[in-house]
Amino acid sequence: MRHAASRSGRGRDRFGPLAYWLVLAGTLAALAIIRQGVHLLKSGTLVLAGFLLVAAVARIALPERPAGLLASRRRLIDVAVFAVLGIGLLVAGLVVPAPG
Repeated sequence: MRHAASRSGRGRDRFGPLAYWLVLAGTLAALAIIRQGVHLLKSGTLVLAGFLLVAAVARIALPERPAGLLASRRRLIDVAVFAVLGIGLLVAGLVVPAPG
């Protein structure tokens, strides 16, 4: 029974690094979009907001160890930080007009 219980957690172990790399790649993609110019600032902000919300969902879904580098504090604090930043950028991206 102990062997089966340890095997059930392996699937989640694989998704932890994947979630981190997905969030990191999305963040870098958003920064690359923003770097293209002011006319893409809104798009890059929305992409970044989306990936921060993905990080919040990944952090709440994955246990402590498989969450890897997404876990820096307690789960609730990590989720709150990712969610507040994601929602804040989402609102800013939708409400604030793009310059130019």
